[in-house]
Amino acid sequence: MQALALLICVPGPVLAESCFAPARPFMPSDSQAARDYSDIIRGDFEDYIQDIQSYFRCLDSERARAFEEAREVSEDYGRFLQLVGD
Repeated sequence: MQALALLICVPGPVLAESCFAPARPFMPSDSQAARDYSDIIRGDFEDYIQDIQSYFRCLDSERARAFEEAREVSEDYGRFLQLVGD
């Protein structure tokens, strides 16, 4: 009985993936600053483009995982309703 209570209280493995959007790159309004730091700014934009693509892949993966989980939960609920006679 205690083992069952322990299993109920201990959360299962967390399968949801956390997808974090990358920070938008800084774009200086001063054209001289943009020229002075063009290499750094260019790198920030290129990093952003790579990171946003990874973010989109993460969202796609999480969406697919959530749909599968929802399908499984729906099936579980159907079985539960059969068990209780509803």
